[in-house]
Amino acid sequence: MSTTKNMAYKASIKYGYADKKAPLARRLSRIEGQVRGVSKMVDGDKYCIDILTQITAAQSALDRVALELLAEHTRHCMDNEQVGQDKNQKVDELVKAVGRMI
Repeated sequence: MSTTKNMAYKASIKYGYADKKAPLARRLSRIEGQVRGVSKMVDGDKYCIDILTQITAAQSALDRVALELLAEHTRHCMDNEQVGQDKNQKVDELVKAVGRMI
C-alpha cells in the first residue's frame, strides 16, 4: 500500500475510544503533571515514602486509563461486524494486550 493510501486508510479508521478522546487526553495530561510532580519531589529531596505514594498514584491512574482503553477496544474491535474472519487474531491480540498489562 502506498504511503498516501496508507495515510488515507489510517485517517478513516475510527478507534473504539474516539468518542472519549477528549476526556482521556485530559486524564493523561493530569497524569503527566503527577509524574512531573514526582520528579520535583526527587529534586527537592522529599521523603521517600511520600515519593513512593505519588508514584503509586500515577501508576494507578495509568492503569485506570489502560483498562478503559481495553474495555473500549473490546467493545469496538470484538464486535461481530468488526471481527469477521479475523476473530482468532483479534482474540490473540486482546490476550496479549492483557498480558502486557499484568
